[in-house]
Amino acid sequence: MRTRHVNLLIALVAFVLFSFSCFCISRMTQSSNQLINCRNHILEFKENILRLKNKTERNHQELIKALNKMKFEVADRENVSVNSVKKNVNALGKNEIVPNAFEVLKFFFPHLRKVDRIYPDVIIGKEKTGVSFVLGISTVSRGNHSYLKQTLTSLISRMTPSEEKDSVVIVCIADSNEDYLKSVVGMITKKFKRQLMSGSLEVISIPAYFYPHMLHARQSTEASQKLERWRIKQVLDFCFLMLYAQPKARYYLQLEDDIIANKMYFTKIADFVHNITSNNWFYIEFSILGFIGKLFKSEDLIDFVRFFLMFYKDKPIDLLLGDIFQVKMCNPGEALEKCIERNKHIRIRYKPSLFQHVGIQSSFPGREQYFKKPCFSFGELPFASGEKIVSWTHGIVCAFWDGSPGGSGVGCERSPHRLISDFRFCPCSAPIFH
Repeated sequence: MRTRHVNLLIALVAFVLFSFSCFCISRMTQSSNQLINCRNHILEFKENILRLKNKTERNHQELIKALNKMKFEVADRENVSVNSVKKNVNALGKNEIVPNAFEVLKFFFPHLRKVDRIYPDVIIGKEKTGVSFVLGISTVSRGNHSYLKQTLTSLISRMTPSEEKDSVVIVCIADSNEDYLKSVVGMITKKFKRQLMSGSLEVISIPAYFYPHMLHARQSTEASQKLERWRIKQVLDFCFLMLYAQPKARYYLQLEDDIIANKMYFTKIADFVHNITSNNWFYIEFSILGFIGKLFKSEDLIDFVRFFLMFYKDKPIDLLLGDIFQVKMCNPGEALEKCIERNKHIRIRYKPSLFQHVGIQSSFPGREQYFKKPCFSFGELPFASGEKIVSWTHGIVCAFWDGSPGGSGVGCERSPHRLISDFRFCPCSAPIFH
């Protein structure tokens, strides 16, 4: 009996040991599977970490490149290196509205109807708007001669800070010569950086696609064809500049790149315009020379441009300006002198002239010009010591210079075949208002 109990106890112990062994084997197998799964998860996690690390490194490199590019662009904008001038062909964003003023061009030029939007190549500028006056200057290469720096120095230095803030000077480069474009941008960004940064000075260039095919000159000789194309292009350049300036200001003053401004010219213009009792004036002449110094109301500019574009192949723009006055203001058969006198409150002439033409070398290659206002006061010369301005009449060239502290002076030179019988300085009188 006792042996039976021992055997039963041994069997029970053996069963318990066997069950425990099976349990342990099962748990070990399960643990092994879990360890394998855990190991797989660890390997997968490690691979994900490596991928994220590689992606992070790539993103880091791209971010560094982007930051370097932004730094370069900021430095480029601040320093405006002449060697790395960049044209912002599309100055407006894709979702912004194109100024309606340029749409008038599509009516006159069928080739522009295929262009989605017409806009200048903006080189430098804040695209400032909401000012009282825009001063427009169109410039092209004159070979080895340039009067633009002298012109801008005269215009800007003779503004007060408040006048500069309430105006924009626009230099429109109407020349496809890349070297000339770079030279103009380099000169302006070096000498007039503050005005560029404040938005009171802009530089734009006319896109090449704007111009129509101009091989339609009616004269037969090559020289006359070149002159015809030059004159036609000049009208188109002025029109493009006027359309760009139209939405910016209340008034638009047309100037050229080879003029000198009188002392306090801007103050005189602003005071004169504000003191006019009637607002039905057509335009005001602050210079009698060509198209220089003509002031327009911006709201009328598109009408002027339409007229100029209707006859741009026929006459220079200063003659077209006289034509539009005669068409709109003169009675049929009325003498022009009588019409001008009758409408002197419409076509207003300010005296004396506030601008003097100083460029001898014409923008037409090989041509010299000696058009000069006979009585003009330069006032205090706005140039650095040693700089000079040049004037002339009838082939006699005179240079006025500021030689401080050695003093200022004037020297004249004549052609050998030209005799001088009389020489005088003409003191300009006080303003006479008509």
